[in-house]
Amino acid sequence: MAFEKATFAGGCFWCMVKPFDTLPGIESVISGYTGGHVENPTYEEVCTGKTGHTEAVQITFDPEVFPYKDLVEVYWQQTDPTDPNGQFVDQGNSYRPAIFYHSPEQKEIAEESKRALQESGRFKKPIITPIEPAQPFYAAEEYHQDFYKKSSAHYNRYRTMSGRDDYIKSHW
Repeated sequence: MAFEKATFAGGCFWCMVKPFDTLPGIESVISGYTGGHVENPTYEEVCTGKTGHTEAVQITFDPEVFPYKDLVEVYWQQTDPTDPNGQFVDQGNSYRPAIFYHSPEQKEIAEESKRALQESGRFKKPIITPIEPAQPFYAAEEYHQDFYKKSSAHYNRYRTMSGRDDYIKSHW
């Protein structure tokens, strides 16, 4: 069995873990930072917006059990792919949506999926989520990992108050 990596940014990384963590073939989902110019950034540094990093999740998965194209479909259903400035209540570059590909095949799958979503007419505005090459990924601090399990009441309150749940319900 050869595991692969998938990296997605969709706003607050707390909200991006659970939808993937519960799928078959998923080995791990790590919250972290990618796309910036600072090595080993801290949460506080990323929040300043000066590191260039985006909050993201890196998924280790078995493509024989859960193919990358299916992960991309799950990704779209967790985000507002029309908002270039962040996601829901979280705005700013560190919360921007993005798909970071790890191979030419992943790039092709992500671009085709994005085209199909745009052509579907599901959204009135253009699908702006960029598809970019994967860059170094830095795991976030331990207290951010599996937040939905460690602090479920806080997590559920945050998801609801952020507007994410209502948006997903109304669009998917």
